[in-house]
Amino acid sequence: MTDEFSYSDEELIARFQDGNEQAYVELVNRYRNRLMTFVYRFVNDMEKAEDIVQDTLMKLYTHGHYYRNIAKFSTWIYTIAGNFAKTELRRKKRHKVTNLSQMGFDDREYQLPSVEPETGETAQGHFAEKKIQMAIQELPLHFRTVVILRDIQELSYEEISKIVDVPLGTVKSRINRARLQLQQSLKEFK
Repeated sequence: MTDEFSYSDEELIARFQDGNEQAYVELVNRYRNRLMTFVYRFVNDMEKAEDIVQDTLMKLYTHGHYYRNIAKFSTWIYTIAGNFAKTELRRKKRHKVTNLSQMGFDDREYQLPSVEPETGETAQGHFAEKKIQMAIQELPLHFRTVVILRDIQELSYEEISKIVDVPLGTVKSRINRARLQLQQSLKEFK
């Protein structure tokens, strides 16, 4: 029997469409962490990101028969995850935000400090990561999407063009403009 690991994504989805459940499991193993990173950069909330990735993987399971081998599987799955993330962002914007001053003492959540001592280097790394994430969150959605796909997920310009459904030149332009905005934002954090 051939090992599932030796199949391409497209071969695995074809095998899953033919009823091979193990092919689905292998696709989940390949994409779960990548999708978590991708979605978290959009929503900046680990719990929401987990829910969105779960929804994406469920959609793969229930709608896998819709995939056609005209695009890379990764393009298809990132498009689904991106659409769920964008829907969550729109939903979040519609919810009314409560000011802390309107909350009672018991309503507030407090972050307890870690009991493990952090080295200066570790603390600096966490600080830098938070600043980068904050800068990414400030980008307009069309810039945020392409810069996450390119610089964090390391997808090709061509694949990004297919995922966001804009011409290649527009993708390159948006990535450059997003990087410039990120540089400017990160200069201000110093």
